[in-house]
Amino acid sequence: MTRKYNLYQIDSFSKEKFTGNPAGVITNADGLTDDEMQKIARELNNSETAFIFSSNSNDYDVHVRFFTSTSEVPICGHATIAAHYARAVENGLDTSRVYHKTGAGILPVDIIKENEDYKIVMTQGKIEFGAIIDGINKEELLAALNINNSDLLDNYEIQIASTGHSKVMIGIKSIETLNTLQPDYNALSKLSKIIKCNGYYVFTVNSQESDILINGRMFAPAVGINEDPVTGNANGPLGAYLVKHNLVKHNNSIFKFKAKQGEAIKRTGIIEVEVKIEDKKPVEVKISGNAVIIFKTELSLND
Repeated sequence: MTRKYNLYQIDSFSKEKFTGNPAGVITNADGLTDDEMQKIARELNNSETAFIFSSNSNDYDVHVRFFTSTSEVPICGHATIAAHYARAVENGLDTSRVYHKTGAGILPVDIIKENEDYKIVMTQGKIEFGAIIDGINKEELLAALNINNSDLLDNYEIQIASTGHSKVMIGIKSIETLNTLQPDYNALSKLSKIIKCNGYYVFTVNSQESDILINGRMFAPAVGINEDPVTGNANGPLGAYLVKHNLVKHNNSIFKFKAKQGEAIKRTGIIEVEVKIEDKKPVEVKISGNAVIIFKTELSLND
């Protein structure tokens, strides 16, 4: 018997093809095995591929699983945008809210229909702050990034933060330094095993552009992603980190900003972040962005 699947290649956080962050999506993944999903993700060789399964519960509309080229991950920002964009286009959805089950829990996704196209708003998972990276681990990290203490932003602790898939937040002073970083990926991978965090988000608090607060680059060689173009699971927790450490001004209700990522690898994209604040603490993070379909095809697998 031949099984047929709808396979998309989609660029997230952009409306211009071949920019932003590419993701694979299969919108009708029922019947795929873990091994098949891993092989498909490896073949597509995007940083992540999303697989949409039917729901078997009244608690959520779809179940989405995410694979890098080497392993499954709990959730992924740009692949969430891609998955729900593909599903919205395929089903001609109107503005609506859907709930998807992920490795980070059951979370809402808002489909915003505008100008005969869609913008996708993803509510991220629980905000968590992990270890501050200091001592020998900090020395190893700076050496792996080929930067010095003097390159770091003052009063910006290097800290692990998460909204479902943790990243190390590393604030540096210079956008020139950011765009010329040449990390030692092997050293970063080794450090990941020690600190139990696979992603490193190096960012500057810009602004050379009035509407952009953050420029960043994200490295995750331990899960097969040397550099990720535009990362929801980095910019989202960064928003929470900025609020937690009182590094930005806000109205004690909502903090919004835009981040630009991917310039150094010619995959520029824009991500919008919204942090809900209560008692001066971050309590919920949403990210949003556009997407564009590069191609759709049919994948046939024989039993």
